[in-house]
Amino acid sequence: MDKSDKNNPWWGPGLSVFAEVTGWIVGPIILALYVGRFFDNKYDTYPWFFLGFTAVAFFVSIYGIIKIADRFIKAAEQEIKNRKNHKNKDS
Repeated sequence: MDKSDKNNPWWGPGLSVFAEVTGWIVGPIILALYVGRFFDNKYDTYPWFFLGFTAVAFFVSIYGIIKIADRFIKAAEQEIKNRKNHKNKDS
């Protein structure tokens, strides 16, 4: 265990991914709720703007989650590769 491992707990990366995914789920939905409600009240079109913005928020959330998952998978693959290389050097 090197010095950087002592400063970063084992659960840190998981918590970071959880927080990012939660943000990508909650953020667009809350924004869609308020913006959709505002436009529905302004143009008296209840519930069409709300539903439209919610659908867009759903796809924005999916895009963000896929982006985070891709980044996390690449980082995990790189860490596995580094550990294998480090193990082979020690042998």
